[in-house]
Amino acid sequence: MEATCRKALEHGLPAIAFTDHADFVAVHEGQHELDIAGYLEAVERCRAEFPELRILSGVELGEPHLFPAKAAAVLAAGRLDRVLGSVHCIRIGGRPHDLSERGLMTIEAAPGLLRAYLAEVLDLARSDQPFAVLAHLDYPRRYWPHDRLRLEETQFEEEYRAVLREAARRGTVLEVNTTRGAEAIRGLCPSPMVIRWWWEEDGERVSFGSDAHEPSAIARGFGEAAAAVEAAGFRPAADPVDFWRR
Repeated sequence: MEATCRKALEHGLPAIAFTDHADFVAVHEGQHELDIAGYLEAVERCRAEFPELRILSGVELGEPHLFPAKAAAVLAAGRLDRVLGSVHCIRIGGRPHDLSERGLMTIEAAPGLLRAYLAEVLDLARSDQPFAVLAHLDYPRRYWPHDRLRLEETQFEEEYRAVLREAARRGTVLEVNTTRGAEAIRGLCPSPMVIRWWWEEDGERVSFGSDAHEPSAIARGFGEAAAAVEAAGFRPAADPVDFWRR
C-alpha cells in the first residue's frame, strides 16, 4: 500500500481509494477472507506516512446479495469511505465459477456467460445491499475472446439496460473500470456505448477505478475513461474525490 501511495504521488494524484476485496466465494487457491481490522490499520499507517495524499478507505463486496450476513459483518467492522458492490462469479454446472477462470470464455460459451453474468448483476442491483458503487458492470469483457469473436454490446442491450435502469433507480454510482482501458482490444469496462446508455437511463453519477492490484497500474486508462465519460455528458465535481455527475 505504501508503494501504491508513492506511485499515486508520482502521477500527481490528489487522492487514492483502497477498495480491498471482500470475496466470500472460495474459487481461487489461497483465497482468504478480508482482514478488515488489519486493512483499516494499514490505511491509517499510510495516512500518517503520506499526509499530502488524501487516502480513502473502502471495500469491494463480492456477491454481497448472496452473503448478506458476511457482508454486514465487514461493514460493521469500521468506517469505510467507499463501498462497492460487484459480481465475479456465477454458477455453472451447479457450482460457482469466477469468469476469469482460464478456458471458460470460449467462442461458444461467451455470449451465454455474459447474459448469465448480467442477470446476476441485476439481482445484485435489486437487492437491499448497502453498496454505493456498482463495480466493473461487465467484468466478463476482460476475458472475452476478442481476437476471435467481436463483442457487440447491442446484442446484449436489453440485459445491459435492465441493470442500468435498476442501478439508476436506487441511486447507485456506475464505476468505469480502467484495468484494461489501455488495451484497445479489451477497452474500458463498461465501454463508451454502455456509458452513454447509463446517461440515457438517467444515471446520475460515475466513478473511476483503475482496479490496480499492483502500484504500477494506478490510474492506468484514466485518460481514456475521462474522455468517454465526458463525451457521454458527465462532468467532474469541484472536489477531486467526488463523483462525476450529469
